[in-house]
Amino acid sequence: METELSKELGAEHAIFGFTPFPAVAAALTRAGGFGVLGAVRYTDPGDLARDLDWMQDHTDGLPYGLDVVMPARTVGAPGDGTLTEADVEAMIPEGHRRFVRDTLARHGVPELADGEPSGWRITGWMEQVARSQLDVAFDYPVKLLAGALGSPPPDVVRRAHDLGIPVAALAGSAAHARRHADAGIDIVVAQGYEAGGHTGEIATMVLVPEVVDAVGPLPVLAAGGIGSGAQIAAGLALGAQGVWLGSIWLTTTEADLHAPALTAKLLAAGSGDTVRSRALTGKPARQLRTAWTDAWDAPDGPGALPMPLQGLLVAEAVSRIQKYEVEPLLGTPVGQIVGRMTSERSVQEVVDDLTRGFERAVGRINRIAQRSRT
Repeated sequence: METELSKELGAEHAIFGFTPFPAVAAALTRAGGFGVLGAVRYTDPGDLARDLDWMQDHTDGLPYGLDVVMPARTVGAPGDGTLTEADVEAMIPEGHRRFVRDTLARHGVPELADGEPSGWRITGWMEQVARSQLDVAFDYPVKLLAGALGSPPPDVVRRAHDLGIPVAALAGSAAHARRHADAGIDIVVAQGYEAGGHTGEIATMVLVPEVVDAVGPLPVLAAGGIGSGAQIAAGLALGAQGVWLGSIWLTTTEADLHAPALTAKLLAAGSGDTVRSRALTGKPARQLRTAWTDAWDAPDGPGALPMPLQGLLVAEAVSRIQKYEVEPLLGTPVGQIVGRMTSERSVQEVVDDLTRGFERAVGRINRIAQRSRT
């Protein structure tokens, strides 16, 4: 499963895996893929440095990357990076805070202990936090920088290029992808509607060839709803030079969701059990459908706030829901491929299954092609 891009980046297989868990990213790199660690949860640069040190010790000198979130549009002055967390917190309406309190109370969610910090803060959506992450990451031999919400600011792209680090960016449309190309992005990730997390409105099967045509000869990775070797073969047949997988790693043994009940929900979910909702971050993100998403998406609800207000508003609530494993409210970003995630497996087992499935799919197509020539 080697392509020109995977060779260039030093990976045996053209399987790029986004994950918030260092153990998953390292295991994927060791298995011959390319692990990409998500940085958004690292509000303390020291924590990121600690985990990158760990990655260095557990990747056997093989390549890995980092994914950062630097939204092009947020509340306040876009892109100037001057708003503090306190500034943003002050913008949250009291009515929305009351809605959170009432929803948690209706489901009997306990409070955190006095003085216990929220374990889930996504201030990484704020530009100055992402820049502090990069100040750390650029001291490590990361081989790819990815922008989860599009192209990083021009100075960040230049800084990465000056260090010899290629930059990837996710796109949900051909127009989006062309803007990435104009911004100097090296790799475009064509992420379809089926994907977990922030997504656009175009399905992967339609999106990938549109993006390939729009930005060629830039390499494109196919993403969204991919969790089998046959789907990888399909992505390459559409012109991609690899695949970008995220959801499939959530139920691996190396993942650390801190909630057995959440793992159980993922294993039991079908492909129709997700919803594209603004409930978590303020931007449309595919996630498990729960009583929490239903409450935020209801016509009589207050509606989600723009990023990053929504993420700050719900941070403590999500921590409480996860800590106490309140099943009706318990969810996570995940794609429609969740219907294939029916057992806990190691990252190596997943990669082995993907490569075997890829070989079978390619063999099947080759046999069809051979018959057509005879």
